[in-house]
Formats: sequence, structure tokens, C-alpha cells
Amino acid sequence: MTTDLRGKAVIVTGGTRGIGAAITRRYLEAGADVLVCGRTEPEALPEAGGRVAGFVPADVRQPDQAAQVVDAAVARFGRLDILVNNAGGSPAADAATVSPRFVASIVTLNLLAPFYLAQRANAVMQEQPEGGLILNIGSVAGRDPAPGTAAYAAAKAGLATLTRALALEFGPRVRVNQVTVGLVRTELAHLHYGDEAGVAAVARTIPLRRMAVPDDVADACLLLSSPLAGYVNGTELLVDGGGEIPARFLAAKPRTE
Repeated sequence: MTTDLRGKAVIVTGGTRGIGAAITRRYLEAGADVLVCGRTEPEALPEAGGRVAGFVPADVRQPDQAAQVVDAAVARFGRLDILVNNAGGSPAADAATVSPRFVASIVTLNLLAPFYLAQRANAVMQEQPEGGLILNIGSVAGRDPAPGTAAYAAAKAGLATLTRALALEFGPRVRVNQVTVGLVRTELAHLHYGDEAGVAAVARTIPLRRMAVPDDVADACLLLSSPLAGYVNGTELLVDGGGEIPARFLAAKPRTE
């Protein structure tokens, strides 16, 4: 199956590395025009199919800068068809001692920034005959938090609810969905899981016996952007390999394969 997005304009926040870069490349391969943003311009921008993403510097935690990203896409492409709210993340932090400033920053990046961008994107898409699509990149942390993720998990839980709420209000012209991501092996995976032995140990807890790679998330975004998903709205697509095998089962019957 191929998805033809020629003539479509896409924004991918945080689209310069990791999952965001993979998403950007998928849209470029499908023929879309893509604008990415970040606080600093990277040495190289994502490219695919002979096409290169555009870039605008922005801190999407700031409402005015978030709006400027949408305005920049419209100025460059004349329209906006798809917004992918990918920018997010958080370092591990002890909930008992973490500062209020840290909590506010994490909640703003992972919950409020997608809201700011969605508002401005919706204003543009509502005026287009074909409407548009907003995709939020969520995390299984919003469903099943781990130690050290209190602020991040709370924000991602809020993002899932925001997705459903915006789908109610922005329809019928604009659809809003979420790709909820499990454990992903990016270039920074070693910071969370250690060396190859650590990655392999984590993989054994996943039914598919491997961590996701960024392209798995990108493929899910492209699927939801295709005409086949035209009636999919206000939903979460889980990209987590089936979740995690319960620890009690692994403790009683370790998997060696």
C-alpha cells in the first residue's frame, strides 16, 4: 500500500531527530511538503525522495512561537493539511524533590504546546474545503507510568484526553487522533536502557520481542494520514508491540528465546 500526499502540507514539531525525523522522512517520501521546527537548527535536515524538509526555529512551549510555526507553514505552502505534535519528552526526575519549575516545563512541552499548536492549526484547517488532520504523539507512560516519570506521565495522560476532546469540537472538518508509543530504540536509547544487553533484556518483556524503531511510529502516522483512515477520529493507535508481559509472569517463567 502506498499513500500519495503530493500537494499536502505537513508540520512535524521536533522533526529534526529521532522519531520526529523518521516521521518527517515518511511524509517526504509520500510527496508532502514538510516543515519542521526546533529550538536550534540542526546541522542537516531530514530528507527523502529527493526532497528536504523546511525548518523554522521555535520554542513551541511559548504560545506566540507555536502560532508562528503554523503561520510559517501557511506562508510557505499556502495551506496546512496535517499537524504532527511530536515534540516532547522528559528526563527522569524524583517526584518527591523535583522543582515546580521542572514540572511546569514538562507539562507545558507535552500537553500545553500541542494544545497551542492545535488551536492555530484548526483555525487554518477549518477554512479549507478538505479540512485537515491533527496527530498527537502520545506515550504508554500516560497509561502505565514508571518511576521517575510523574510529570511526564500526567501530561501524556492529559494529552490522550485532549485528543478526544478536540476531536469532539473540531469535527467534522478536522480530525484529531493520537499515536501512542511504547518503548522505542532511538539514538538516545542507551541513556534509558544501557548497552546491548540492557536493550535485549527490555525486548524480552515485549510480546513482539523487540523494541520499536522510529520508522514503526512513522508508519502509523502515515496510516492515519491515508484515505483509509478517513473515518478514524478521536482515537489512539497503540504502537507498543503488544504492551509488556507482566513482571509476575516473567519472574515465574523467564523467557530465554
